Amino acid sequence: MSPASAADTTTDPPARVEYQTSPERYRHWKLQFEGPVATLAADFDETAGLRPGYKLKLNSYDLGVDIELNDALNRIRFEHPEVRTVVVTSLKDKVFCSGANIFMLGLSSHAWKVNFCKFTNETRNGIEDSSRHSGLKFIAAVNGACAGGGYELALACDEIWLVDDRSSAVSLPEVPLLGVLPGTGGLTRVTDKRHVRHDLADIFCTTSEGVRGQRAKDWRLVDEIAKPAVFAAKVQERALQLAAQSDRPADASAAKGVALTPLQRTTEADALRYAHVSVTIDRTRRVASFTVKAPTGAQPSDIAGIEAAGAAWYPLALARELDDAILSMRTNELDIGTWLIKTEGDAAAVLAMDTTLLAHQNHWLVRETIGHLRRTLSRLDVSSRSLFALIEPGSCFAGTFLELALACDRSYQLVLPDDASKAPKITVGETNFGLYPMATGESRLGRRFYNEQPALAAVRAAAGKPLDGEAALALGLVTSAPDDIDWADETRIAIEERVAMSPDALTGMEANLRFNGAENMVTRIFGRLTAWQNWIFQRPNAVGEKGALKVYGKGDKAAFDWNRV
Repeated sequence: MSPASAADTTTDPPARVEYQTSPERYRHWKLQFEGPVATLAADFDETAGLRPGYKLKLNSYDLGVDIELNDALNRIRFEHPEVRTVVVTSLKDKVFCSGANIFMLGLSSHAWKVNFCKFTNETRNGIEDSSRHSGLKFIAAVNGACAGGGYELALACDEIWLVDDRSSAVSLPEVPLLGVLPGTGGLTRVTDKRHVRHDLADIFCTTSEGVRGQRAKDWRLVDEIAKPAVFAAKVQERALQLAAQSDRPADASAAKGVALTPLQRTTEADALRYAHVSVTIDRTRRVASFTVKAPTGAQPSDIAGIEAAGAAWYPLALARELDDAILSMRTNELDIGTWLIKTEGDAAAVLAMDTTLLAHQNHWLVRETIGHLRRTLSRLDVSSRSLFALIEPGSCFAGTFLELALACDRSYQLVLPDDASKAPKITVGETNFGLYPMATGESRLGRRFYNEQPALAAVRAAAGKPLDGEAALALGLVTSAPDDIDWADETRIAIEERVAMSPDALTGMEANLRFNGAENMVTRIFGRLTAWQNWIFQRPNAVGEKGALKVYGKGDKAAFDWNRV
């Protein structure tokens, strides 16, 4: 965390946060490519904060920095298939990254802080996702002071190398300095990922000056240390060793990257419109309707056609559009608490897309596209919004699109007793059995049925068959199947009741119910963010007039209420 200067005022968020960017617009990151190794170097412009009132000194970051980081990772994934190892480092002397800008946090609303932490978490989790699924490995080359969120970025990498210069240290100073927790998984990764002994972790997380050199390695806080004269060479040597183990294309001549061209989006007062996704907002009801459209026209089914389509290839375009829509709605429309998820188009076209994805899932571009879809669906899972799927005439909840309904808190499927041929159907596909695992590592079908084999076997037996509401209800695949007489009233009442409930209680309830399976590192990170950090961010000891987060850098001492709660 950085002792950056800021005015003692509260600033409003920008009119609208934009998650789209591109390398020529970066203010904070430098990307360099050399064969199989990409270097992602932090050089944050202290005058280019996303909001007024603070400076990004000492490579401290805000949401704008992480928006660029997220974009840079996607550029590496899609535009540079020859890259096998990413080295994350800094261009600032003696500073790697000092973490989230403290004064930005002190000036921010509770909602801004929590959403900032959530997006930052997702970006770090995406690094680990690419390491696990895509053959990309990451080395944090910590060439200076590394604190708070800076160390959490390093923790997300596969290996951490620390320069042994007698001054550079790693630290998580949030508890002693700010009265809050590391907000992007620091505590959890220290224990679950790096297996730092809990008593040593206790010292580390309550010591603001951090741990350096051999002790940092001995405590498992870093993997390797190296003297300044050989640090860069040692990191490069290790990067090439990791690259040799990857199954991504061997060099630039083996595969052509896909340029991530700007998304074409129309932004209206109450709507977002893309080629394949639209979002309409009913502000009176505090409800948004997401409509995802199936592919139309001839679609490529071979690698040559997929590569020729590039960023316009439907599954990739869909992933990018839906991702942008979710992020935009999460950040810019805080009081729209219920999202209705709808689909539109030909279910056969969706299933044909799935056939192509499965047939070529080991090709680098298809694999990366599946990864983008997986991370986007996971972003939906952890959004603090109520999600209702409405399965109506014209819907195409099949295969990959059925994942949208399975991600929802409830799903309603219309039954038409007098005209069964026009009744909407859902179709379970092979993609529903694990192609898009949740943060828990299980499929949404597995989550739905607690991985109980009789229920899953019955669903698998019905795979590929269009299921009307009664059949889907019998298999447990939808929540309710009203007929056309009851449909309007039942869905209206359900939505109105949901909108009227406490958003705080709903956020906690939904997070508990959506992640009902076995815990792992990622679910623990999000659980702690939703519960502990959410609570601590509102406590006077952190954000009160004399709270640690408010008085930091002002020369005042925090005044704590010593009651343990």
